[in-house]
Amino acid sequence: MITSLALFLVLTPQSLVPYTFRYEALRDLQTVYVAGTFNNWDKGATPMKADGHTWSATVPLPPGKTLYKFVLNGSDWIVDPKASKNDDDGNGNTNSVALVLPSGFGRPAAKGDGAITASALFCDQKPAYLNYDRGHLQFGLRTRAGDIEQVSLVTSGNAYPMAEISSDEFYTKYRAEIPWDRKQNIPYEFKLEDGGSAQFFGPNGVTTQAAGNTFTVDAASFHPFEVPTWPERSVVYQIFPDRFANGDPNNDPPDVQPWGAKPTYFNRFGGDFAGVRQHLAYLKSLGVHAIYFNPIFRGPANHRYETTDYFTVDPQIGTNQEFINLTHDLRKQNIGVVLDGVYNHTATNFFAFADILKNGRSSSYTDWYFIKSYPVVVKDPPDSYVAWFNFPSLPKVNIANPATEKYFLSIPEYWDSKADIAGWRLDVANEIVPSYWPRFRSLVKRTDPQRWIIGEIWGDGTPWLGGDMFDSVMGYQFRDAALRFFAFKTTKPSGLLSELMRVYGSYPPQVSRNLMSLIGSHDTERFLTLCHSDKDLLMEAATLQLTWPGAPSIYYGDELGMEGGRDPENRRCMRWDLATLDNPVLQHYKKLIQARNNSEALQDGDPLVLQTDDANETFAFARVLESKCALTAINRSNKPEQIHVSLDKLPVKDGSEFKDVLTGAHYTAHKGALDIILDPEKSCVLLQS
Repeated sequence: MITSLALFLVLTPQSLVPYTFRYEALRDLQTVYVAGTFNNWDKGATPMKADGHTWSATVPLPPGKTLYKFVLNGSDWIVDPKASKNDDDGNGNTNSVALVLPSGFGRPAAKGDGAITASALFCDQKPAYLNYDRGHLQFGLRTRAGDIEQVSLVTSGNAYPMAEISSDEFYTKYRAEIPWDRKQNIPYEFKLEDGGSAQFFGPNGVTTQAAGNTFTVDAASFHPFEVPTWPERSVVYQIFPDRFANGDPNNDPPDVQPWGAKPTYFNRFGGDFAGVRQHLAYLKSLGVHAIYFNPIFRGPANHRYETTDYFTVDPQIGTNQEFINLTHDLRKQNIGVVLDGVYNHTATNFFAFADILKNGRSSSYTDWYFIKSYPVVVKDPPDSYVAWFNFPSLPKVNIANPATEKYFLSIPEYWDSKADIAGWRLDVANEIVPSYWPRFRSLVKRTDPQRWIIGEIWGDGTPWLGGDMFDSVMGYQFRDAALRFFAFKTTKPSGLLSELMRVYGSYPPQVSRNLMSLIGSHDTERFLTLCHSDKDLLMEAATLQLTWPGAPSIYYGDELGMEGGRDPENRRCMRWDLATLDNPVLQHYKKLIQARNNSEALQDGDPLVLQTDDANETFAFARVLESKCALTAINRSNKPEQIHVSLDKLPVKDGSEFKDVLTGAHYTAHKGALDIILDPEKSCVLLQS
């Protein structure tokens, strides 16, 4: 049966559909390319052909939403003037949207019409659809949205109704679970009821009879996707080393700038490990349990994403021994260290590339990079080698080359053995050949299975979250949803919760619980700036971030209400003058983090949408863990609102007392509900008292 399943999945899940991009030019052009999510935004990958002033290119696209832009004459990026829809990505960039209808979607979907769109049905035996978590085996099924009245899991003669987990404009995902001792083989299929008739979905597709159409979970060969358990119970704090605190003037560069001066792409402010150590009491008072450091290794840039030496801490922020000692001291205070792994590109003075510059074709390292021509010359734009995003200072590494792979695997092996490393965040992980990551995972987990692996993926992380590569990805999808709701106000409460549940349901629950959820990073504008300096909106977003499933990551200074536009303004020096008891933003963050640290439901609970009121701009959801629960309610409107929250689906009895951790207000469950009153642009987090 497993063989049949594999064959079925090869044919079904990602059938590509030819899509033609067209651009009507208003002037003579030398070249037009189309770049987007389908080609990793490579502006030179997909050329368009001219027919007069009409340029076109036909590209096979997966069903769903594809973002794209046209690139004119190699440098002018524009949206499609005739696109039916454009999306803001939250970083000041607007992209055009191509919607590709899946096969079989020509007719409208309707529940109760007896017609089921078979082409939309999908499951597999990977963790997103077959998963083991907390003693239960979980089964997922994807259907067309709005197509089927009732979906059930059928196994060993028992039928279990499946709950709708998430939905978008194309698909709905359902999930059911059963207890499992991991000893018994489990046969299963799916029952689809619509319009008074029942059909069954199994390896043979859709049939009217259940007999002989079952998948099988083979207990002997089943391997659970295990992720570290500590991240979902932690709050992460991101530190950009040069801008957090200057604790040791002796290691400052000669051109160090006064703290708080205007940042540029090139200047440095002397931030170092000594500065971090001096502010450990502050980090402890926040309640964080992990620090994610942007790159710390020697490199020519203030951001250090151009790496010269992966085995030496940049002397301007400290020594190897200082860093090693810091990791051990932080661990004693229950704070883990997550390092930035930059394996996609190096600096031009990295030994291998420097040798190519010196020796050309005779260099022993020509296979370490993607060399186009000789002599190799560093210039802008680079034409003799491939560089990340065409930045000449960032030559792209060919990590698929065996010698290169061996070298880059030795980096985490070295630091994991020398320092106390809790995890690795992997820079532009989607641009590195996938075959590298299983080897990376095996090596990193070998000495500590609880070591956390987070990929920098801005969109859907499913291809990397199958159990053999990453544990988590950076939560830019969470940030995008939060921005659209709080900052841009282009979505309503129902849209926000629908998007968050869609992302949550895209991954196995244990993965969703450890996603690095964020509202800001070194690559984005500050959230407060995008909210036009409205601190109430920032604090509402923080409430959502700190109470939604995931490992919340706070970009240094966001908790103080720091502002900043696009890079380099988003990398201003830490405003220590704002770290005061009377800073309402800081106190808000502290209350939220303390509540999260004290609530098992907020750390490990599953999300449950309780209420959305688009007209009054309010919503409420719960986190539920067995008999424990926590409630969050948010009022985005500019007037007071009363939110009536039904408790029917929660383990709560009438008379149960709740306390708002933000204001101290008390609420009592009455007639299966809570009535919560919120001031304009305010939120509450209710824990049972």
